[in-house]
Amino acid sequence: MSMLLNKKDKNNDNNNKNNEKSSNTINNNLEGVNDPESGSLYSNLLLYQKEGDKKENLQQRQVNSSLYIARPTFGLIDFGLKQTLGTGTFGRVFLTKFKHTESYYAMKVLKKSEVVRLKQVEHINSEKLILSQVHHPFIVNLFCTFQDDRNLYMLLEYVIGGELFSHLRKAGRFTNDMTRFYTAEIVLAIEYLHSKDIIYRDLKPENLLLDSRGHIKITDFGFAKKIDDRTWTLCGTPEYLAPEIIKSNGHGKPVDWWALGILIFEMLAGYPPFFDDNPFGIYEKILAGKIQFPPHFDSNAKDLIKRLLTADRSKRLGNLRGGSEDVKKHKWFRGVDWQGLLDRRIQAPIIPPYQHPGDTGNFEKYPEPTDDDKSGGITGDPYRHMFTNF
Repeated sequence: MSMLLNKKDKNNDNNNKNNEKSSNTINNNLEGVNDPESGSLYSNLLLYQKEGDKKENLQQRQVNSSLYIARPTFGLIDFGLKQTLGTGTFGRVFLTKFKHTESYYAMKVLKKSEVVRLKQVEHINSEKLILSQVHHPFIVNLFCTFQDDRNLYMLLEYVIGGELFSHLRKAGRFTNDMTRFYTAEIVLAIEYLHSKDIIYRDLKPENLLLDSRGHIKITDFGFAKKIDDRTWTLCGTPEYLAPEIIKSNGHGKPVDWWALGILIFEMLAGYPPFFDDNPFGIYEKILAGKIQFPPHFDSNAKDLIKRLLTADRSKRLGNLRGGSEDVKKHKWFRGVDWQGLLDRRIQAPIIPPYQHPGDTGNFEKYPEPTDDDKSGGITGDPYRHMFTNF
């Protein structure tokens, strides 16, 4: 039975049809998106782009597969900052809600003055560029960026399960099977990044998040870099630095395989293989290369760790002729369904608890910024020219 619509209802009906049409167009162009949650968050934002910009972004997706929206026609005013999820040297990450759809995201807010003072301009610009060009099941998605006079803003997917670090500390240490699951997902992410000549350089439990189904999402690409061969910047976390970084010999992709060996050890033991009260003590132990394995370690896991923590890069697993395939074919990974992992069909060992999409229960509580934190002595925008791509 047909029903008569008043003029207002007709307008609403037309708007709904237009949105539905746009939504169908977007969804038809989301082939290759590796998980429904990310695709949905991207679609929700893209619906509020102008039609010409919408088509441009969908065309760009076909070039590099990323979910990055260039020149968003929505802005900061369309988001409400909620709770702090994490803090860093020159900024913090907030839970934020997109007011038009009630969808939750993570907003990374960086103070320009601090980024400049700490000489991190190149790293931040590199982080934005790299995340705007990648898309992988186990790497956090960057949707868009903004800036105002004081801050840089990076809109990322909200990964509700919190840091792997928190889950590891709660458990004390992970079982062999749990460690193998997380390691295998990270191997696939490293393999993908290296295929694009990107080195990550900051692998550690604090930079690994768990999504709603317990799968890995690598975050914080502040030290990531696209390289041709080698780079000489000293950066990273002391316990995870490869010998060639400490020696300033120039480094490249092999540093990520070294860091993977450290990570496997830490997940199995509950602590890293090289630690000391000060960074120089850590560096000395890394260069000495003596590893004390706890007695409960699986023999195949020990063998893999030894092959990854090889000081000679030319002999380090992952950097041999077979590349990442050598790592995947190691006997510790025997029986791993690599395609099933990539498709996220393998059940994760930890399913993070949450009550609703904006639940922050898996993150630590932080003091919220005060008005003093938000105010600054700088007037105007003296640093905009340093961040032209934001």
